[in-house]
Amino acid sequence: MKKIILVRYGEIILKGLNRPVFEEKLISNIKKSIYTLGKVEVLKSQARIYIEPTQEDYDFDSAIEKLRKIFGIVSVSQVWKIETDFEQIKSYSLELAKEMVRINGNKTFKVETKRGNKRFPMESPEISREVGAYILENIPDLNVDVIKPSFIIYLEVRENSYVYSKILPANGGMPLGSNGKAVLLLSGGIDSPVAGWMIAKRGVEIEAVHFYSYPYTSERAKDKVIELTKILASYCGKVNLHIVPFTEIQLEIREKCPEDQMTIIMRRIMMMIAERIAKKVEALALITGECVGQVASQTIQSLAVTNAVVEMPVFRPLIGMDKNEVIDIARKIGTFETSILPYEDCCTVFVAKHPKTKPQLQKIIESENHLDLEKLVDAAVEQTEVMHIRV
Repeated sequence: MKKIILVRYGEIILKGLNRPVFEEKLISNIKKSIYTLGKVEVLKSQARIYIEPTQEDYDFDSAIEKLRKIFGIVSVSQVWKIETDFEQIKSYSLELAKEMVRINGNKTFKVETKRGNKRFPMESPEISREVGAYILENIPDLNVDVIKPSFIIYLEVRENSYVYSKILPANGGMPLGSNGKAVLLLSGGIDSPVAGWMIAKRGVEIEAVHFYSYPYTSERAKDKVIELTKILASYCGKVNLHIVPFTEIQLEIREKCPEDQMTIIMRRIMMMIAERIAKKVEALALITGECVGQVASQTIQSLAVTNAVVEMPVFRPLIGMDKNEVIDIARKIGTFETSILPYEDCCTVFVAKHPKTKPQLQKIIESENHLDLEKLVDAAVEQTEVMHIRV
């Protein structure tokens, strides 16, 4: 018997002839995520990945915590790996059932079997029935409940067999890095970290751009965004954070452009800078946390004017969601408590009292002609600070 970790993946299975590419990318991401915890062998067989420690006292809990955050993984289990021998299957199933009863005082159970080894002489229902009967014979006061059991003994009968009692859900999606790279416009709010997480879940590598308006925004506001980036990096392995000095640009806009156009002009320049950085890091798209109608800069008219300033596609995964849906995801991924810290970002400091909600592109361009956009964008990109955040 050997204790190992069983990893399941889902959507990758549907990738046809390209499936091995995605599987190898997932295995690579797994190795990168857990390599600091000790030496392991990572093996693939029959749409399963097996992680087998090669040292004593392996930190299974930390490994499982990391694995559950890796995009592409549907669920994980700590399992006992044994020989595919029915006596061993019965024996270790009984030991696991005794452990579950001892720890939790559980009184009902059932056995679920998957027989991947078709040469094994018993079919899945028969295995479950025989193992269940053996457990009942050897544990007094334990009963079978196939509807709502207190615990389940899971069996997988393959070249080797695997016995376990828990299936821990993970995030699913596609392996990070299997679908290119995009740049996330990351504020200190609730929405943009969620948007970045959602696109990363589809296999897209993320770089983040934050616009920082010192001294109008404090160092604590900057620290807040760094912390949000660290949380995203716990899912992505690493995220490069580009901190763009934005104060001079905002002061220029306030001085030379109509007040009711400030928000949309500021947003367009952010997109210009983000696209410039994206090209520099060989990203193919931008990501924002915008949602239709949430604020003045997110009306359909405003979004159309914003899009007009860049050539790259702009991904807006939250576009049709309401705030409660976004908050639910933020809580799930661990960004919510940081996002609601009361430190202003640049978008909330320089805000018009009555911003345009239906801007006209030509009028916005006419106002922007009062700015030396090329010079402002060049200076901002040149002075950008890059932080390489790994977890």
